[in-house]
Amino acid sequence: MKKILINCFVLTACIAVWMGCKRDSDYIISTPSDFISNFDLRKLYTGADVTLTKENMRAATSLKGQVISDHSGNNLPAGLLVVQNLRATGNGIDSLRGIAINIGADAAKYIPGDSVHVKIEGGILKRVDGTLEITGVSGANVTKISSGRKLIINRGFINLINSQPDKYESTFLNIWKGTYNPSLAPSAVFAGSKTLNDGTGDITLFTQNSAVFANSTPPYSADYRGIVLNNMQDGKLQPRFYIRTLADAFVLSSTPDVPEIIITGFINDPQGSDTNAEYIQCRATKDINFADTKFTIVTNNNAGATLPVGYPAEGWATGSGKTYKLELTSGTVSKGEFFYVGASNKLINGPGSTSIAASKWIRSAAYNTNSPFFNSSNTTRGSSTTNLLANSGNAFGIAVFRGISVDKTTVPIDVVFVHNGGSLYDSANQVGYRIGNTDVYDVVDHNTNKAQPFFLSGSNIQKFTYQPNAGASDGSGQGYWFALGGVFDTTLGKWVKARSHIHIKLSSTSVISEIETTNATELK
Repeated sequence: MKKILINCFVLTACIAVWMGCKRDSDYIISTPSDFISNFDLRKLYTGADVTLTKENMRAATSLKGQVISDHSGNNLPAGLLVVQNLRATGNGIDSLRGIAINIGADAAKYIPGDSVHVKIEGGILKRVDGTLEITGVSGANVTKISSGRKLIINRGFINLINSQPDKYESTFLNIWKGTYNPSLAPSAVFAGSKTLNDGTGDITLFTQNSAVFANSTPPYSADYRGIVLNNMQDGKLQPRFYIRTLADAFVLSSTPDVPEIIITGFINDPQGSDTNAEYIQCRATKDINFADTKFTIVTNNNAGATLPVGYPAEGWATGSGKTYKLELTSGTVSKGEFFYVGASNKLINGPGSTSIAASKWIRSAAYNTNSPFFNSSNTTRGSSTTNLLANSGNAFGIAVFRGISVDKTTVPIDVVFVHNGGSLYDSANQVGYRIGNTDVYDVVDHNTNKAQPFFLSGSNIQKFTYQPNAGASDGSGQGYWFALGGVFDTTLGKWVKARSHIHIKLSSTSVISEIETTNATELK
């Protein structure tokens, strides 16, 4: 028995040794890639020039990617071929990086959408005037593989570009809703350095004096597609944005169009009865005498299953219990002043709560008995309602219009929506509730340049949400104030911080300061 145990032990030991001595052929044989990604390539530079070798590029000799430079506009530094690519492994957009390669005059031979392979072994990775470049490479090192490839383009938020200039350098970006800070004189031209603002920050838009479009007039507002190339100032990278041709500036507006009124808050479900208790808070961005300059606020209450004839084709002018119109035709407000529209009882949180009648009310209405006028003479579509704004879980909206004539084609100057339930948009027939250019909505898609004039069309899907944990089961009302915190710059005429909603629980003893200070929309 002892002999058997010894033999078993020896046999087990032999098997273990045999298993540990695997043959070379038992391992996977692989060949390192000839190509290095820009993501990994840029990591090689740590402040000093780097000669690119197989050793430091992990056996790679080349890079491949899509050309984003275009020298036809004569606005990029001469000789630079700018190529972007994604890392072979990784998580897509986060690995998108670009690199500038100085190949001399041959750079002008390549256009956006060309796919190229570039042999970079032996080149030198260095910063030239702040931009990371590969030098010591000639046009003979470049091979065009194909052309007409769709370019990867990401939205460029200026605050992120400024905080991470190396990450965004030499990549193709689209800066949305760009205007100038300060605003340009009518005689201004592109040439030189201009401060471009997108609502998140400022960046230098740089145009060479020799650019084809140097003497063209910049639009008031546009989407700008281009390339970030860094400049070194006081030892720090300072990003500069270059558009390549005039076609890179997609005009949104040639003249300023600043909303005189912005929506800053509302209560859709006060404590107790909603009848004549719901109201909307607005803020003026300039002095307004409503007798001279009239405006309209229309609410959309999408509660209930009844769909009137033509719904939603008539949009904000639907009437029939779906929309309610409040014309602002008297009174005055000063720039920056809060004012109120809606509830005839003028109480902060429904029956029995604090009166806010002493605040600035421009229009109040007993909306449960008064039918709204549409276009000041047509009342056929108007009907009274017990709720200006829904609280059933379906969508509701508020829109501000210039003038008092509102039909299905009228475009609001400001608009907000809560939730998206209900049939608010008919994509087949392209009808619904129109939006304007606001902090969250855009009448043109910034990536495709296609029209998207309605809520829920294209990228216009943003909406605020109902207070998720509020509401009394007995139906007595939630009593939550929707504060739409944001920052509107009256000098720039635009939102510099988009609105976001905060639900503030009100009581019967709440006072006006609770809805005009805490998380209220700011004006600069």
